[in-house]
Amino acid sequence: MAEKVVIDPVTRIEGHLKIEVEIEDGKVKDAWSTASMARGFEVLLKGKDPRDAQVVCERICGVCPAAHGMAASQNLDAAFGAEVPANARIIRNLIVGANYIQSHILHFYHLQALDYLDVTAVAKYQGNDPTLVTVKDKIVKLIQANDTFPLTPRYDPDEFSVNDPDIVTLAVAHYLQALEMRKKAHAMLSIFGGRMPSYVSSVPGGVTVHPTVDMIAAFKSYLKEFVDIENDDRGFIKDVYYTDVLTLATGPLLPLGTLGVGKAHGNFMSFGMFDLEKSGDYKNRFLPSGIIKGGELAEVQDFNPDKLVEDVKYSWYTEDCGGRHPSDGRTEFELDKKSAYSFSKAPRYDGKPVEVGPLARMLVKKDKTLLDLAAKHNIEPTGALARTAARAIECLLVAKAMHEWLDELTQNLKAGVVDVCDDKEVPSSGKGIGLVEAPRGSLGHFIEVEGKKTKNYQAVPATIWNASPRDAKGVRGPIEEALIDTPVPDPKNPNNIVRVIRSFDP
Repeated sequence: MAEKVVIDPVTRIEGHLKIEVEIEDGKVKDAWSTASMARGFEVLLKGKDPRDAQVVCERICGVCPAAHGMAASQNLDAAFGAEVPANARIIRNLIVGANYIQSHILHFYHLQALDYLDVTAVAKYQGNDPTLVTVKDKIVKLIQANDTFPLTPRYDPDEFSVNDPDIVTLAVAHYLQALEMRKKAHAMLSIFGGRMPSYVSSVPGGVTVHPTVDMIAAFKSYLKEFVDIENDDRGFIKDVYYTDVLTLATGPLLPLGTLGVGKAHGNFMSFGMFDLEKSGDYKNRFLPSGIIKGGELAEVQDFNPDKLVEDVKYSWYTEDCGGRHPSDGRTEFELDKKSAYSFSKAPRYDGKPVEVGPLARMLVKKDKTLLDLAAKHNIEPTGALARTAARAIECLLVAKAMHEWLDELTQNLKAGVVDVCDDKEVPSSGKGIGLVEAPRGSLGHFIEVEGKKTKNYQAVPATIWNASPRDAKGVRGPIEEALIDTPVPDPKNPNNIVRVIRSFDP
């Protein structure tokens, strides 16, 4: 007989998420993903000045406001008919790139790593590294005081928990170091963004900041701490973050990868990210756009935004909200809807649920590092372990590219290119679309302007794709599907369930 397990709330994520599963014979048999709070930003923006969206939408997510700012900017660029200058395109890339670095480091060390580490193993460290000895002394005092939070996970250690004292002590030391590096990533972003979170320099048509040689030098100084392209890419990302991921993925956590834990439908989508020439051109981006269906990783199809649609069969919205392209979307609540169990709609591409995020982007890119790693160690390339590896690989790729964008910006200044904004009046009417990639996946913003006011605004964030409920066909969302067959030997200690969930960085 199936046993039901409810995790509510799922901790160490941004937002409110409940996961309910049925366990039978030690494995997940069925799963339901519930977004348990309505954001309602679409309702807030109705009737307002369209430019408010740039400011308001950054508040949709406290972890990736930069991506929402970028999506809102490109959405308004299109609605206003603005041509974004080259310097503004580059500055926007640098702002969101800095947020990618911060977000990926945050996810691995401060949100996900504690699912795998038995922190109490630090007390058994026998080495003489001064830094690690200091970490050991601090952890031992916390253990003696019975106060190891927030460094202990919610559940007890299990067969996949890492308890090697050397590995765990080093990981905890890097957990603490990562806090400082995240602060530096925020400071780096603020050079061109003004502040973080919720940066202030992006506006319809471009940015409000004029770059200087000193600003570029300051940004590059921070960036070199993460990756120094003049010194074999040395820095925190390669030497610490990626090395830790590789150590765990090919060592104590390898069984998770070879078992294929966390594999979903095999459908992947990327809108593409970081414009290379024209702002808003999803066909020419550093991280390419594309679609993969049914696990056919070698067959990357062209992305077509016309194939986006939202389903609401199991969502707390009126039926009239379903079956629509997001550009014509509706946000009308029906709180007593009998079939519903989530405030998340169920977005679909060409009628199919698709996974989004770093793994989707690296698979669409056909990244050789990821594919070679999976092949060498027999890791399922679409499973939970691959998601974590893809995130670290992408972090290094983006950081290296940011050096090139800084050089491009420098050359523009030398050539006398100074424009940063194509300032336009609010149109009497118009439509816009902004398709970008947040650190955790594909993000779309859509606007319709009428009478110089926002007639309709719709946002389809990344986690809505991954954590969506079933659609009208009864097909599970990606997180729901990824949980099927996940081993749960002890329902009272469902570590593997949260490991799969947090691999998506919801």
